[in-house]
Amino acid sequence: MAFELTKEYVEQLSNAVDQRDEVFIRLELEHLFSADISVLLSELEPEQAYYVLQLLDIETGAEILAEMDASIRRDLLALFDSAQMARYVNVLDSDDAVDLLIEQSVRIREEVIALIEDREQARFIVDLLPYEPDTAGGLMQKELVKINVRQTVTECVEEIRRQAEEVEKVYTVYVVDDENTLFGIVSLKDIILAKRGSSIEQIYDHEVIYTSTYDSAEDVAELMRRYDLDALPVVNVQKRLLGQITIDDVIDVITEQAQEDIAAITGVSEEVEEDDSVWKITRSRLPWLGIGMIGSLLAAKFLGIFEHDLLMMVPALALFIPIIGSTGGNVGIQSSSFMVQILSDKSGFTGEFWPRMLKIATVALLKGVMIAAFVFLITYLILSHPVKLSLVVAVSLMAVVLLSSFTGTVTPIILNRYGINPSVASGPFITTANDFLGYSVYFGIAYLLYNW
Repeated sequence: MAFELTKEYVEQLSNAVDQRDEVFIRLELEHLFSADISVLLSELEPEQAYYVLQLLDIETGAEILAEMDASIRRDLLALFDSAQMARYVNVLDSDDAVDLLIEQSVRIREEVIALIEDREQARFIVDLLPYEPDTAGGLMQKELVKINVRQTVTECVEEIRRQAEEVEKVYTVYVVDDENTLFGIVSLKDIILAKRGSSIEQIYDHEVIYTSTYDSAEDVAELMRRYDLDALPVVNVQKRLLGQITIDDVIDVITEQAQEDIAAITGVSEEVEEDDSVWKITRSRLPWLGIGMIGSLLAAKFLGIFEHDLLMMVPALALFIPIIGSTGGNVGIQSSSFMVQILSDKSGFTGEFWPRMLKIATVALLKGVMIAAFVFLITYLILSHPVKLSLVVAVSLMAVVLLSSFTGTVTPIILNRYGINPSVASGPFITTANDFLGYSVYFGIAYLLYNW
């Protein structure tokens, strides 16, 4: 059964910690996964979480720290000395260990590395520290299983047994030469089914997908998604095998990308958490709302131009202002979201540009005609408005749908062309722009028809 975090459960554990009830704490946490304990400890004060970690074995504690949110982990690790921290780092995968150490000061980092008992682990960490976190080098771990291309299958099995002791999960076996140059991969299935005495050279797969240390995390995620990979080898410019990126790290990247896109679409300008201060949350939401307010004020000023000429002459025009604004905003969001999705897929925007644009325009025209016909029938036949007013609303809606589809499609393309995240084209920006343009079209058409 999935773990359910409740306020009552957190209070119960917090009271047990304050009373130093070790028996209760051990029994409660005994059957929980490390990820669940990590979430639970994140709800406690750092001092309380520190006490709980001391009651758990090192391996479990290390997994909990690896799962914990970086900001919460930083506060918790401030209570550890370098020797205590080194005990956890010693049993972590190299990529998780680097994530933990990169949050510390240079002095603490060097002290911890010097205290690590496994010197190979220490060397792995030193190798990984220079890489930027959002690159393939920053995502990779050094632990992997590799086989020399000249070895036999029998030697390969023994080598896998030896190396697998240091690797938590064996996704695949990499084939290299004496210079550690990546030749290919061989699956465990092929090794098991190979004839006795066969060489690795006879059974390995030459076609291997790999990434370079400087490739972006987004490119890595796209490669693994496209080719459905559990692990991806990382090489340097000489194609020498340096490490591998596993699917669990890529899931984190995809999740972060999704959160960033949602924040951009909804107009949140900085990363915030639920437990952040009221001022920080407010500050993150103000910039785009300010742009929206400016757009709305301009739209209101624009409406004032027609106050005496049209609205006094045809007051019923005001009844349809909301539908013009909402339709333009909704169509713009639809178009921009669709275009952002295409642009985010590296292989999704291939082929001829103009045929794609023609298809998008055709869809917009069909939507506009159907919406215009529906609204005309409602306003004229059911609401009994004059035919001229019904025609103004219908033609305006069709024009707004076409215009909003155009702006919602083109704006992300332009932003993407200039290296700006196209997700910011959605939300308040598109909605405000389309409101202003929609009102211009509506009253422009009304002015023409009523003065014709």
